[in-house]
Amino acid sequence: MAYNTSMNFVCSLCGKKAPVSTRAAMCECGGLWKLDFQPPPFDPDLIDRREWSLFRYRAFLPLGEPEEPEGATHRERVMSGEHASASIYPAWRAVSLGEGMTPIVRLDEDLLLKMDYFMPTLSFKDRGAAVLVAHCRAIGVDSVIQDSSGNAGNSIAAYSARAGIKCEILVPEGTSPAKIAMIRSHGAQVTIVPGSRDHCADVCRAKVAREGVYYASHVYNPFFYEGTKTYIYEAWEQLGRIPAHLFVPLGNGTLFLGMVKALEELLAAGIIARMPEVIAVQSERCAPIARAYEDGAPSPARVTPLPTLAEGIAIGVPARGEEILGYIYKYNMKVILAPEERIPEARAALAGRGIYCEHTSAATYAAYLALREKQGRIYDSLIPMCGAGLKSDH
Repeated sequence: MAYNTSMNFVCSLCGKKAPVSTRAAMCECGGLWKLDFQPPPFDPDLIDRREWSLFRYRAFLPLGEPEEPEGATHRERVMSGEHASASIYPAWRAVSLGEGMTPIVRLDEDLLLKMDYFMPTLSFKDRGAAVLVAHCRAIGVDSVIQDSSGNAGNSIAAYSARAGIKCEILVPEGTSPAKIAMIRSHGAQVTIVPGSRDHCADVCRAKVAREGVYYASHVYNPFFYEGTKTYIYEAWEQLGRIPAHLFVPLGNGTLFLGMVKALEELLAAGIIARMPEVIAVQSERCAPIARAYEDGAPSPARVTPLPTLAEGIAIGVPARGEEILGYIYKYNMKVILAPEERIPEARAALAGRGIYCEHTSAATYAAYLALREKQGRIYDSLIPMCGAGLKSDH
């Protein structure tokens, strides 16, 4: 399958372009890749409602499809059923595990929960992994490596297994044994790295530079964010609108960046009239973005991460920190802290309502409750339940 030649990586620092088939994890100048991909204006008629996975939105995803046959538009092919041909979309069909289309549950009159742990590997990271691994398969990658606190590594391991791609995942010491067991169950090699989550990433990137293995990173590779943006597509399709307040856990920005990309697409297409209020949540024990936000700084603050139950967002050096802060300032978003001592009670409160999530998701709810106590009712809110509770019982 040949990629559309108009799609390239672009360096975020020097502007240099590279084909998306490159094996380079970043530009030679050290800048991270952005994806030069412009989807068509978001159009509900382009959603393939016969496909019950996030690939129902493939018209808006960078799947490297062949050029359109003469005289046939993508919409005409979708509506005629031609999309069913494996010769047109071999990569995503070979990789998909039915991810996406997670339900939205009303917790009370003000708060909705999107149940993103209803995924094949029990976390929202399957959104990004499905698109990224489909890309890897399409360009012929046969071996990948990634660093993770657990969820993203599990997703990449599962989808790599599905795609027949060899996989190694590096995790920091203290990672949930349940997450490690799940990664290994998919046949991936697990390497436990002593030290912090940030150190684990450094070790992995050094190995990428040394050995040249493909870095299937949920932080570095922009194809991952193209997958997580389907969170917003689904919310809009399920509710017929976007809620007024969107809470999102913020570590490396995996979900945050995807959400913003999708919201900008909906704005540009006139699907929504204004940007909703986005409230990003950081752990009070590891808050480089929140500290920078308080000072109006363009770059993440230097912090020393402390142990936290919210391990999924315990990122002291977010690689895309400047990009994240740029969006926060551009759209006047908020960044708030999750009080550590309230995470267990928030998790217990959700469990008491039938929602058994992991601690990082509970941290977002704890932050929501703390903000509500401070400023009063927060109507029409949406929180993602990013990971299943059994994954963080340790």
